[in-house]
Amino acid sequence: MNPIAEQIASRVIARAGRRVPADAALRIELKSCRGLSRADSARIAHAVFDYYRWRGWLDPEQPVPEQIRRTTELAAAFKARPDLISDEELIQRAVPSWIEREMELKTGWIRLIQSEPTLWLRAKRGRGRALARELDATCASPLSDALRYDGEKDLFRHPGFHSGDFEIQDVASQAVGLLCDPQPGENWWDACAGEGGKTLHLSDLMENRGLIRASDRAGWRLKRLKLRAARAKCFNYRLMPWDGGVRLPTRTRFDGVLIDAPCSGVGTWQRNPHARWTTTPDDVLELKGIQQRLLSHVAPAVKTGGRLIYAVCTLTRTETSDVSDDFESRFPEFRPLTLTNPFARGNRAAHLWLWPEQTGGSGMFIAAWTKS
Repeated sequence: MNPIAEQIASRVIARAGRRVPADAALRIELKSCRGLSRADSARIAHAVFDYYRWRGWLDPEQPVPEQIRRTTELAAAFKARPDLISDEELIQRAVPSWIEREMELKTGWIRLIQSEPTLWLRAKRGRGRALARELDATCASPLSDALRYDGEKDLFRHPGFHSGDFEIQDVASQAVGLLCDPQPGENWWDACAGEGGKTLHLSDLMENRGLIRASDRAGWRLKRLKLRAARAKCFNYRLMPWDGGVRLPTRTRFDGVLIDAPCSGVGTWQRNPHARWTTTPDDVLELKGIQQRLLSHVAPAVKTGGRLIYAVCTLTRTETSDVSDDFESRFPEFRPLTLTNPFARGNRAAHLWLWPEQTGGSGMFIAAWTKS
């Protein structure tokens, strides 16, 4: 890496913290630097994220540029010979110590999160194989329209992206939409829609028929959702701001409600290694309370015979089984639904943990109920 790129990466690391995630700090720095090539920008991004993947091996007394050079060496060595680092050392250094109290530390997971994440695309329904040929991508998942992309094209400039032929969406997130199984003509609520990745997927599965209400507490996210929906030619949705409180934004009773709840994001630690070192056990407990309240508040909006799906991109017990067990104890009218793991067809359960080493994407937890 040239000295200028090294300096920019160092500034990103200095700017990042609990209030400013590393990816946000990276965007700010790259936006302020004119004349950078796309290749230089990519190298800076790799250096920043490798720094957080390998932070447990670094000497904090060294200047940051020297630490960056060390992480580059570590990442290259691990890619060439992953067996050079033992499972015990990875558990000690790659993740914070508190996480061992919250989840089973599978060595396959820890080894995976030390590598570069896979870029996943979601093709329009039924277009997966054709798009794979067009982009030279790989249908590397049981999900027929999920594509792994290993190329170097700027996909945001690709005509297919602008015409709505595909979205950039993690394969585990795509699994959530499929497990919702929305039908054309149904009435759904994506209660924590964010910028709309799952809203667009639900719409595609519903063939643009029926209606999806999409809500979020942040108005700027809903504005981005609207732009994405226009590009994707998604028309069967309505936006409605909601702060997550007990007062619901509509009196409608839905065939299905999806709660893709705010969470600690432990399942995303491969593509977001900075979060390993900023997330705390107190954050996990606070988020559990938010998740419990969201489920309680949306429960009345599910019609009799309707479905409620709870999804979080984390693997902590506190935010997964603890939340679902608590909900079932307080709302006995909701009967657990048996879900089929789309990555392991023989695996059927009321609660699904999607592990990154099995899916190639982020870690997810999904639970589903029907209202009697």
